[in-house]
Amino acid sequence: MSEHRRKPPQPQGGGRAAARRGQSGSSSGRRAAPRGATGSPSDSYGSGSRGSGGEEQYGSRAEARRAAQRGGGRRAAGPGRGGGRAAPPGKKRIIDYPRHDKDGWRRWTPSWKLVSGLCLAFFGSLVAVAGIGYAMVSVPSEKNAAAQSENNVYYWADGTQMVATGSGQNRQNVTIDRIPVAMQWAVISAENKSFYDDSGIDPMGIARALGNMATGGDTQGGSTITQQFVKNTYLSQEQTVSRKFKEMFISIKVGTKLTKKEILQGYLNTSYYGRGAYGIQAAAQTYYGKDAVDLTPSECAFLAALLKGPTYYDPAGNPNLDSSATAEKNRERSEERWSWILEQMHADEHLSDGEYQKAIKKYPEPQGRKAVKGMTGQVSYLVDTAKRYVLKNSAITEAQFDRGGYQVYTTFEKDKVDALAKAVKKVEKEKLDPKKREEDQHVQFGAASVKPNDGAIVALYGGAGFENGHFNNNADTSGVPVGSTWKPFVLAAAMQHGTYKTNGVGVSPQSKYNGDDHLQIKENDGSLVLKKDNTPFYQENETDYKWGYITLHKAMEQSVNTPFVQLGMDVGMEKVADFAQKSGILKESFAGINASFALGTSTPSAIRMADAYATFAASGKQADPYSVTAVKHKGVELPGFEKPRVKQVMRENVAHNVTEVLENVIENGTGYKAQGLGRRAAGKTGTTDKNKSAWWVGYTQQLATSVAMFREDPKDHELLSMNGTAGEDSIHGGDVPTQIWTEYMKDALKGEEDPGFPKAEKIGEIADGIGAPSPTPSVTETEEEETEETPSTPPAPTQTETTPAPTDTATCRPFDFRCDDEEDNGGTDSGGTDNGGTDGGATSSPDPTASSDTGNSRGNGNGGGGLLGGSTG
Repeated sequence: MSEHRRKPPQPQGGGRAAARRGQSGSSSGRRAAPRGATGSPSDSYGSGSRGSGGEEQYGSRAEARRAAQRGGGRRAAGPGRGGGRAAPPGKKRIIDYPRHDKDGWRRWTPSWKLVSGLCLAFFGSLVAVAGIGYAMVSVPSEKNAAAQSENNVYYWADGTQMVATGSGQNRQNVTIDRIPVAMQWAVISAENKSFYDDSGIDPMGIARALGNMATGGDTQGGSTITQQFVKNTYLSQEQTVSRKFKEMFISIKVGTKLTKKEILQGYLNTSYYGRGAYGIQAAAQTYYGKDAVDLTPSECAFLAALLKGPTYYDPAGNPNLDSSATAEKNRERSEERWSWILEQMHADEHLSDGEYQKAIKKYPEPQGRKAVKGMTGQVSYLVDTAKRYVLKNSAITEAQFDRGGYQVYTTFEKDKVDALAKAVKKVEKEKLDPKKREEDQHVQFGAASVKPNDGAIVALYGGAGFENGHFNNNADTSGVPVGSTWKPFVLAAAMQHGTYKTNGVGVSPQSKYNGDDHLQIKENDGSLVLKKDNTPFYQENETDYKWGYITLHKAMEQSVNTPFVQLGMDVGMEKVADFAQKSGILKESFAGINASFALGTSTPSAIRMADAYATFAASGKQADPYSVTAVKHKGVELPGFEKPRVKQVMRENVAHNVTEVLENVIENGTGYKAQGLGRRAAGKTGTTDKNKSAWWVGYTQQLATSVAMFREDPKDHELLSMNGTAGEDSIHGGDVPTQIWTEYMKDALKGEEDPGFPKAEKIGEIADGIGAPSPTPSVTETEEEETEETPSTPPAPTQTETTPAPTDTATCRPFDFRCDDEEDNGGTDSGGTDNGGTDGGATSSPDPTASSDTGNSRGNGNGGGGLLGGSTG
């Protein structure tokens, strides 16, 4: 027998490693014994039986592979295999999703534990964020709001300071016991009836405001008095989601830290009431000249109405901010809300029957506007113009701007502003004597000076000054028809587009048209333009002088009406309107498009007329007028104040030929008094029927300036006739306005060279009006003037008499903006002087206030037009 012991049989299928696995596994009562550990034949591979662990046995690796390919018996499908149950995860997951112990769609259905856990986490995070937000915000203070108010500083074009003006002096906080109980209940009844019961925020209101923001709708209506107090002291007026949430957090804290009386006091002391007045005390002084404690319930309701928006509820009007905020419409809105607030106070039992009847009996008429410190002379109008430009070209609100802290750099040149005011005062002193002549009373002037090829407004004359009670900016007002200064646009449109006879070829200024008085005007098909009663329309001149057929050159020189009315019809008044608009005139200032449109029934401002004529001076290049070059807020420059783009809006030779014709107006025509300038210049006179307005607009290559003169009834703001003014039978554009222009331009251009104008090349073809002698000889301008009969003393410039307007059917066209409003009279009755928009010399042609607000009856910025018609030179 061998000394070596025989080794015991080893378990099959893995040797010692398998044996070790088997031994180690035997300690678990739930595990199956390793194969071969029992010595039973059934434990051997290939027996076809299952081990105690329930695993299927395979005789070979190949067999195992085949079994795996068949599906592996009871082996569970992994994720993605037939939607079966997944194998248990190796480690326990915090979030068991997809669920390992579920099959099919149940694997993707979150458990209630997961859902509730996520909800708790979400709401917990919201609470944490709210807690952090609540802890980080501070309670607003009226003193903080007052301390934050600063002056706005305006600068001349050379960078030197013009004036500093702001709201600092017009704010004074008062305690709640100095605020009438009627004022307290007025704002509560009007704005937040649940003030004493709510938590300081209005969740539904906020949700509504946020929804409106998302859809681009009205964002108002989401704030309680508490929220308004917070916004007044801490937040900007912008409507954003972040601001709403910040407002909510601060409001919640305010509601827990301050009493309702303190909140109401803060709200009334920080609210903006218009005319630069912040707080109830300043508002009481501004509108009623008394302390807040002395206000009556009726006056309290009026001031509470202003909180809806002083731009639209100040009965003095704010057409310089919005053309719809006229004095008439604002008065209507103010009275309606004032009476409504009193009704609410009565319904809420804050006014007894007797108190209500006494308060509602009469509207509490407020005082007129007053000048503020530093806002005197022309500075008041310069600031007004610049301020409106800033508001028009930025997202800054009026209330934000009046809080101060802005540095506004303007285009105004002090020497030119002074020269223009000096010229007006000089001629005014020489010509007018309101103490001796009634016709010299209520005479006003407006003027503006613009740089060609740039658009910068370097000077303007707005009136007698805020300190003299004249708050209307005459340089930027509508309602004063421009008369024959419109005729160059008719001629230019003819040169650019031609007439229906020329198939798009421009018309030569040597074309002849009938200049006789009382002329029947014809449509393009030869039929007569008719009045509304279907009788023929006749255009009148100022005199019955028999001009016969004269060239357009001559007609412009002597400002004869009839040729330009017929020319406008031949070109198409729509094209004339389009040409004027491209030159710089705002469409909103257009009168109705009918035959009289050619004679200046429209009412652009002095700023816009100067800018449009600057387009001729710049060889057809137009730039919108602007008055601000830069704006800084507390030293940081704000975007949006780049110079307007210069555009070529007409052919250069069209502009040159118009200029040549307008030079002749000075050399030989109605503008001869401008010869006193002593250098080459071009311009046009304009006077309306009954001499209700007189204009002169003229230019050199360096400067274009317009001067308007008119009389206005101080009661109803209707234009008055200037017949007899300055001791003259009638006032024309070639008289006082031309003298003012000449005086100013001499100073403004002192030391400047005289570049003259570019030479005008021959333009267009001769296209005579209907009935002109045929054929028209081709003659030079000099020959034509030598052979044409010209009186030794030119007749007075023609002026349209009161004549019936063309019928709407015959002359109203798709481009007619206001044709339906035209009267049955040639547009000769003054009116339409109560609307307009404003741009402060600001915006693109196709596309505002402390006591420095300038309300006016006519509106500003070339807004709505009058119904005046006929013009003279």
